[in-house]
Amino acid sequence: MAHLNGTFFSTSLARPVHYTAVLCNDIQQPTADNPHFKRPTKSVYLLHGYSGFDTDWFSNAPLGDLANTYNVNFFMPSGENSFYLDRPETGGKYAQFVGKEFIEYTTKTFGLSGKREDIIIGGLSMGGFGALHTALMFPETFSACLALSSALIVNGIKHMTPGNDNPVANYDYYRLMFGDLEKLETSDNNPEVLAKKLVEKGADIPKIYMAVGTEDFLLEPNREFKKFLEDTGIPVEYFEGPGIHDFVFWRAQLKAGLEWALKA
Repeated sequence: MAHLNGTFFSTSLARPVHYTAVLCNDIQQPTADNPHFKRPTKSVYLLHGYSGFDTDWFSNAPLGDLANTYNVNFFMPSGENSFYLDRPETGGKYAQFVGKEFIEYTTKTFGLSGKREDIIIGGLSMGGFGALHTALMFPETFSACLALSSALIVNGIKHMTPGNDNPVANYDYYRLMFGDLEKLETSDNNPEVLAKKLVEKGADIPKIYMAVGTEDFLLEPNREFKKFLEDTGIPVEYFEGPGIHDFVFWRAQLKAGLEWALKA
């Protein structure tokens, strides 16, 4: 595998941005018996969590081994604490950056397939929310979404008022990231709204894999979103098992989610 750290100028964010890449391009072991090498290399975009950075996945998960086993490339952008949502100010278009610009940049720069069936998005915690939201906002781009311990916090913050903070962040932060919280229930910043719109249109929705640990503080919101998807008629592959909000759980579920997404 090749490990790269890169920077390019993002028009969506109006500044240079940093990213990490792991490429499956120098396999040493024989691949004749590996079915994943009988198809084109796929690209997997992994989003980090709140207070994280684009190097988190590479530092904490065996991306090189996974790339060489499953014939995939990994690309990790830096999304700051944006929840990967678009904001109205100049330089605040994080959904556009992750769901469109970064895909186009990496596809062109590394000579990759831009076909929907060859592109997967995933993430952990805030990045799990971002992966779901991005996949539902750009369903024509992604074939599958791997959402791990997703910070599906919309129902918990949608009626927050000034001074009504929580242990993670204050009202002003949520208001900046999600917009008017009184309107969040019907906003496109709410993944449920995007999902309902796609169902109404009869759109081709990316396959969804969700996983959360039974000791994770985000267990109930993930259960609620799984039920929402099922009630809306959207299939979801859901895993719930022992684990907390950490990379021990996410490493195992990235592998399991990849195996599920890459099934023929």
